[in-house]
Amino acid sequence: MEKTQFALVKESVEYVKNRIELEPKIGIVGGSGLDISSLVNNPTKIAYKDIPNFPLSTAPGHKGELIVGSVSGKTVMVMNGRVHYYEGYSMKTVTFPIRVMKELGVDILILTNAAGGLNPNYERGRLMLISDHINFMGTNPLIGENFEEWGPRFPDMSNAYDKELRRKVKDVARRLDIPLYEGVYIAFTGPSFETAAELKMSQTMKADAVGMSTVPEVIVANHMGMKVIGLSCITDRAVPEDLKPLTAEEVLKVASSCEEYLMKLFPEIIKELPI
Repeated sequence: MEKTQFALVKESVEYVKNRIELEPKIGIVGGSGLDISSLVNNPTKIAYKDIPNFPLSTAPGHKGELIVGSVSGKTVMVMNGRVHYYEGYSMKTVTFPIRVMKELGVDILILTNAAGGLNPNYERGRLMLISDHINFMGTNPLIGENFEEWGPRFPDMSNAYDKELRRKVKDVARRLDIPLYEGVYIAFTGPSFETAAELKMSQTMKADAVGMSTVPEVIVANHMGMKVIGLSCITDRAVPEDLKPLTAEEVLKVASSCEEYLMKLFPEIIKELPI
């Protein structure tokens, strides 16, 4: 008989549990070209390919390893690379690692991504704190059977990106003199970059940044009662009137310039988290 997602997650959790000594309370998902793994002290690294049922990262700039260690004296679990819907995975598979994180003890999830700046005032290489999102992916990871052990059939999304945690991030950024936008993120499936007409529509919908990830993970994290922080690295100007050809290589190059901000920001944010 085919195993349920619930059973598959439990198998992954047991494998990881047997290889780590501490229970992580903070989870971090690294976006394209955003590698903050060097911040983790005394890391235990587990390749995705070694974890039963765990999806593999195939996109450029995603290493595909789970790292457990400490940052600012707190135990964290870092996904060094995520999986995307456009890689051919189902939404349940895309969000599978978030289920595993929660079952391992993670209560606060920090998600990062590379995104195009729809807001004409946004500069490349800067960070945007996600205040809310628009799901334009045409599907939802909660479609199908619901397991009450994980969350309700109809989870509330009114505080998808926790207001109190956002305030803490803004306070830290201000203290460190790190420029930080705050805005709405809209997600498309990809893998093609958006057309000028699609970007114009997104602006009309009051979105400030556009990308191909994060939203499914945020939905599942909220479903399981996790608090979420979302940070986008603005890698390009997604402004319809000033649109230029874009490549994945360019996105990764600019994303790496955001690492300097993240490396300063993350230890102080984690220090402030109520864990």
